[in-house]
Amino acid sequence: MISLTSEQKQMVMTVREITQKEFKPNGLRYMDGTFPWENIKRLAEIGVLGMAVPEAYGGLGLPVFDTALILEEIAKGCYVTAMAVLGEVGVQTRIISTYAPETIKQNILPGVCTGENILAICMTEPDAGTDVANYKTNAEVRGERVILNGVKTLISRAEEACMFVVFTRIDKTPGAEGIGCALVERGAPGLEVTGSFHTMGGEYLHEVRFENCEIPRENLVLEHGGFKKLLNAFNTQRCLNPAISLGLAEGAFDESVQYMKDRKAFGRSIGDFQGMRWKLADMYKDIEAGRGLLYRACQSADPFPDPLLAATAKVFCNEMSLKVTSEAVQIHGGYGFTDEFLVSRFYRGARYGTLGGGTSETLRNLIGKRLMTDMPDTDGILTSWLD
Repeated sequence: MISLTSEQKQMVMTVREITQKEFKPNGLRYMDGTFPWENIKRLAEIGVLGMAVPEAYGGLGLPVFDTALILEEIAKGCYVTAMAVLGEVGVQTRIISTYAPETIKQNILPGVCTGENILAICMTEPDAGTDVANYKTNAEVRGERVILNGVKTLISRAEEACMFVVFTRIDKTPGAEGIGCALVERGAPGLEVTGSFHTMGGEYLHEVRFENCEIPRENLVLEHGGFKKLLNAFNTQRCLNPAISLGLAEGAFDESVQYMKDRKAFGRSIGDFQGMRWKLADMYKDIEAGRGLLYRACQSADPFPDPLLAATAKVFCNEMSLKVTSEAVQIHGGYGFTDEFLVSRFYRGARYGTLGGGTSETLRNLIGKRLMTDMPDTDGILTSWLD
């Protein structure tokens, strides 16, 4: 049984109240791609945007678990807001706070806490998503300057971002070992945000081009051999992404319970029918199973989560959320297919989970490989649990 501290409970309840009273009733306004600036500023006021920022730069410096708890609450009311917050508390912030030079930390991180500095992570390319080893974007080191060339696509918050955290090849070094990370500030010569794609979840994704984009050498925060460090940091995202999935499932479940109490059919509430109650039972069962997996993965972070636990939690919560939100739409009948009912938006948001932060197929391969290569011959699962 996982218990929350009094501080964690207080933060969760504060965010829950704001989400339910302010974000949830107004969520429909963001379905056209409008960035939720009002919600971001509101959360900045109570310190949420600084959860991943060390105290030295104005943040709270909270663990991954605390961050997941808050994203879960926000997602119960507004998927678009949860995704916007993920950009401030996720892997890009942790890469900067862990690997960037002091000057960049002082310049960027305080503004992340206040909501003034929005960050975007640039990984996916037109011909390579999960296949990081085949990225074509390249950073050429020329003394104290770095020249960046390449195209990134399906990038969140590119229109609002003040800094781009770019996974890139270094000096055309082949394979995964050649991948590092560069920080590119908006306004850098050769940086251009081009194409845009409106998603079924409501927010926009963009294409970002780097054409002889020149940045200072200190902005190349991870060079040759930095790929393993990037993946370690990225395991954070594999806990925060499913936290949003969990929140969407919980929100859809709550809406379904209330709807089944209110909706009448054949002279009684539809919640009186056994078949409908079984739907709720299965939804609740799956939500609680996902919560246990996710919370355990989050609590393994030191400072980044265990890869096996994070991958397992992500696959389960992503797929569970799709199942639960789909069932919620079914419970609502035709109303569940309309934008005005929250379950429709929860369902569309849930569809993103298995795509971002590592697809379910990729993570199943990772899980299987770890089980085959690292699990002890006897009592393997029991031993890993005791550890």
